[in-house]
Amino acid sequence: MSIFKKFFKNVIHNRDPEDDTPKYYGTVSPYPNFNASSDASVLQSAIESKGVDEDVIISVLVKRSNEQRQKIKAVYEASTGERLDEALRGALRSDLEDVSLALLMTPAHFDAYQLRQSTKGWGTHEDVLVEILATRSNQEIREIKRVFKEEYEKDLEEVMQDETSGDFTTALLAMLKANKDENTEVNTGMARKDAEILFEAGENTSGIDVSAFINILTTRSGPQLSKTFQQYACVSDITLPKALNMELKGDIEDCLIDIVKCAWNTPAFFAEKLHLAMKGHGTCEDTLTRVIVGRSEVDLKKIVEEYRAMYDISLQEHILRETEEHYQKVLLGLCGPH
Repeated sequence: MSIFKKFFKNVIHNRDPEDDTPKYYGTVSPYPNFNASSDASVLQSAIESKGVDEDVIISVLVKRSNEQRQKIKAVYEASTGERLDEALRGALRSDLEDVSLALLMTPAHFDAYQLRQSTKGWGTHEDVLVEILATRSNQEIREIKRVFKEEYEKDLEEVMQDETSGDFTTALLAMLKANKDENTEVNTGMARKDAEILFEAGENTSGIDVSAFINILTTRSGPQLSKTFQQYACVSDITLPKALNMELKGDIEDCLIDIVKCAWNTPAFFAEKLHLAMKGHGTCEDTLTRVIVGRSEVDLKKIVEEYRAMYDISLQEHILRETEEHYQKVLLGLCGPH
């Protein structure tokens, strides 16, 4: 199926013209009158109390920014001689343990951890690899690579080569180069030229030129790609062009679709991820934790807005239906009021 046909058929709203304005769209902000020593003491008491006071632990972790949590971790270890993550690992269980430990990691450590979990053991979670690499800045990717090497003593590129194959590997390695254009200025001439290149690459009678798609989709900025998609309509004689009725299958098709979605509207991309995690029988708590924690200081406010617009239900209402107890309380706390 054409990557654009599959893409435009489903979700995705038009880009918000304000998307590129430097505003804060996170749902978690620094806690006023923050005191790391006081918070560390409160957490110690909650962890050591008879029965463990999960509500107190949640109230501290959810209402502090990531930078503040790092300071709490340092003070906790200095005052108790025990790492806070280890203390929580011993006190909490199941999904609440997972989300609490996620909140204690720096963004780069959390991403590196997710990439490691997605490439170890039986099977590789290809969608998670693309989700992270397609939505992080060049500097964030460089930091993830540094942390990954430090934590797991292997280069991330080496792991990708070992655990994936073919064009999909090529696309991942291209994203790991961290050389995407981050200029928000749009070059209409380049967009027109890229649209023509993509058209030719899709129309090639000897087969699809996947490298052309990988090169353009992994090096252009989101606004630039959006203009390219618009220009594509000018070089094609059909609405959903035969040129992009790609015969790609599997990981590389899904990879390119996700890159396109992210370029067009990143919050809508994540809203769809969250919806799929709660749709049908069973809930994928790993996805809920990864997305909600990972985007809580980035654009979760916009994801919440997109979710309601796309599915006619608030994200918070859906979380109330599909999760329970303290884990639910953490997710709702991170999403903010509705």
